[in-house]
Amino acid sequence: MNDVLDVAVIGAGHSGLAVSYLLKQRGFNHLVFERGQIGEAWRSQRWDSFSLNTPNKYNVLPGAELTAADPDGFSSAPEYVNQLEAYAVSNTLPVRQHASVVSVERIDNDPHFTITVTEDGTPRTYRAKQVVATSGAQFGRQVPSFASKISPSILQLHTSEYRSPSQLSPGAVLVVGGAQSGCQISEDLVDAGRNVYFATSQVPRVPRRYRGRDIVEWFVNIGFYHMPVTAVTDPQMLRVRFPAISGVGERGHTLSLQSLAGKGVTILGKMHDADASHAYLAPDAAANVMYGDKFSMMAKNMVDDYIAKNGIDAPPPEDDAADIPDAEATCASEVTSLDFAAHNITSIIWTIGFAPNFSYLKLPVFDAAGLPQHANGVAEVKGVYFMGLPWMRARKSLMIFGAADDAEYIVGMIEKSK
Repeated sequence: MNDVLDVAVIGAGHSGLAVSYLLKQRGFNHLVFERGQIGEAWRSQRWDSFSLNTPNKYNVLPGAELTAADPDGFSSAPEYVNQLEAYAVSNTLPVRQHASVVSVERIDNDPHFTITVTEDGTPRTYRAKQVVATSGAQFGRQVPSFASKISPSILQLHTSEYRSPSQLSPGAVLVVGGAQSGCQISEDLVDAGRNVYFATSQVPRVPRRYRGRDIVEWFVNIGFYHMPVTAVTDPQMLRVRFPAISGVGERGHTLSLQSLAGKGVTILGKMHDADASHAYLAPDAAANVMYGDKFSMMAKNMVDDYIAKNGIDAPPPEDDAADIPDAEATCASEVTSLDFAAHNITSIIWTIGFAPNFSYLKLPVFDAAGLPQHANGVAEVKGVYFMGLPWMRARKSLMIFGAADDAEYIVGMIEKSK
């Protein structure tokens, strides 16, 4: 309690470890507090067949070298956890595992932050001059309020609780939410022989590979991910989800609603309500299919323009059945009311994302909606910083390879404030 840390870092995921590495390089006395183990979210909130969506060569943290055998391959969650652990050990980063931060606050006239932590069940108190919150943006489980109306006889799981088809009761499964997790879990289930109903939404999609390269590589080269938040003129853009895609397989593969339908998944509209025995759906399944197709075409046009303007020798587009547009959206169902019993639906998986949970920050750093109020990760309260927020500084801020630039910026701001 009497020793004051220069910096307290909350969370030992890729963002927290990137910040810790740079703090250590610059001589800051700091600790990293992690509620579980290093990379806890990757350990406890991913299903068994999960793979990262970005190629290995883009998942390297500051000061590290690529260790994956295949730079263009995709790591599983356990493989990536191993990389994070090795990074922390090789750089002797000061991580306190099983140290759950209960509160960060300023007490009385103390100019420093008081951090209350439960370490292996024992409460301890620390003080720090500055604090970096790298956990909380993707922590809270998001489930709609109408989920409580559904009969308790139907198993309900959040994305973070789903592991494999074997944990579900026999019967059909309703997957709700059309983004990355929803598409990937629907495929995981249907590939295991389950009957899947998929309540979708308007989510972009892209081909996995296009004209000889992974789409992520093209997007990096084009600068798509590097777009700064200051360049965003339409606030709606900040709410557009990342395009659906899959890293499963040697080189991953394209995921589209029509490719899932081809495997037997029933493509439904957005679920907006429920009662004990029914799900109620919007009549927008066809529009959701077309939205994904339109975004894919836009992405390919961006790549084509970049290739033409830069005189790049690139092969023609690959044959990709999953990327063929469904011009009439014939794969979409027009059903707006789904009877659970009639369709033998025994499980529902909510894949509608995570809600922020920064309840440990007992400081005036939130806006009226309860979201972090900041400028490029710097809070209005002096000495408080964020990492890993969507669009924190750029489109890539939520991605692993965006952590290096954001961490460099935040640690630079910490240096200026010491």
